[in-house]
Parts: sequence; structure tokens; C-alpha cells
Amino acid sequence: MHTSILARTTLKPMNTFFDSISAALGLIRSADPVFLAIVARSLAVSALACVLACGAGLVLGAWLGVARFAGRGAVLTLLNTLLALPSVVVGLAVYLLLSRSGPLGFLGWLFSFKAMVLAQAILVLPVVTALTRQAVEDADRAHGEQLRSLGAGPLVRSLLLVWDERYALLTVVITAFGRAVSEVGAVMIVGGNIDGYTRVMTTAIALETSKGDLPLAMALGLVLLAVVLVLNLLVAVVRRWRERLDGSVAEPHPAWRGVQA
Repeated sequence: MHTSILARTTLKPMNTFFDSISAALGLIRSADPVFLAIVARSLAVSALACVLACGAGLVLGAWLGVARFAGRGAVLTLLNTLLALPSVVVGLAVYLLLSRSGPLGFLGWLFSFKAMVLAQAILVLPVVTALTRQAVEDADRAHGEQLRSLGAGPLVRSLLLVWDERYALLTVVITAFGRAVSEVGAVMIVGGNIDGYTRVMTTAIALETSKGDLPLAMALGLVLLAVVLVLNLLVAVVRRWRERLDGSVAEPHPAWRGVQA
């Protein structure tokens, strides 16, 4: 019977840090099915959570960026508070909602893929909303008066400003995914870290480290670091691209320089 590299690496204890690194790299190169399943599940949970959070957060943030109403300051204060909401608190709240005695217990989602997606979406939603609100509000200060003079109401202004700030909002989406994929507390509580079902990279790292299986924990950690690094590089590229576009728009075309002179 074929023995996976996951099993082989646990047969011999890792005595040094470098042995663990070497075994972790070998585990990544081997493309072990169990290892790849954990990585794929983690990315799928975070991607779906970001789709849900961005769908609601972009709309809500754009509306908050242009709307003016009584109590707006209190809403923004609450929103900024939710940015620092501990993930374990979100996990506990979702656990209570999805438990058998909870209001959503009839769904049967507790300790499932759907529960983890819901927990991460709730955790990421304030991040998307707050960053979108800030970007749209800054754009409204610069262009809102002109849009209002053309008869654009709050809804139309928010839609136009979201489109105008689409490159900045793309970095919001990437940042939200990075926040979701590195989360551990909430998914541990509502997912249960069940092998082959709800185990993701962060929960697997915590479990395997406590068991002493450092090669698997380190391999997952390296992949997680690589994902975060790629996301940060994407954010930098998008920002550089936006700055270049803004510069090309602001700078007059060479053919007009002679006319202006």
C-alpha cells in the first residue's frame, strides 16, 4: 500500500529546525493529496467569504461615503470598532447562531464548510465597508460638488464614484482576501478543524504544531506566507498602475503643450 509523504515525515522526529525546513520543502514538492486538499479548502473558504463580504461591503461602504443622515457619526464609530473585532468573538457569535438551540440551528451548518465561509464573511465585511467608505468619501470631496450640480443624487453619485475608484477598490478586495485567508480563531470554533472536511491551513498549522508534526505545519506556513506575499505584490502592482494612470490623465498630451505655451 502506498504511504503518503505525510505519514513518512511523522515516522522520524525532526531534531533540528533545518530538518523541518527540508522536510517541509519536500512535502511541498511532492504535492501530497492531503496537503493540497488543505490548501485548496482554505483558499476556497476565503474566496467565497470575500465574494459575500465584498458584495455587501462595497455597496454599504459606497452608500456611507456619500450619504448624510442623523447618527452617521455613531454608525462610523461602530464600523471602526468592528475593524478590531476579535475573530474568536465572531466565531462564538456564529457558533451560537448555528447551534441547535440558536435561531439558525435548523440550517445544520455548524462544523461545516458553509459555517466557515459565513464566519469569515462576517469578519471581513467591516474591513471592506470601512475601506470602501473612505475611498468613496475622499472621491466625493473631490468630485461630489460637480456631480451634484449635474443633478446626481446619492445613489447615482455612489455608483459613479465606485466606478471612478475601481482600482483603489480592487486593492480593498485583495486586502480582504488576505485578512480572510490568515484567520484562525473563528474557523476553528465553527468548523471544528475536522480532518478532510473543515481543516484549513491556519487550523492545521495550530494542530500539527501542538502534535509536534513540524514539517506539515511549516509546509502549510510557507504556503500561507507565499499567498500573503503574492497578495501584497498584487496590491503594490495595482497601486503603481493606478498612479501611472492618474499621472497620464493629469499630464497634458505632448501635442497640447505647444498650444498652451
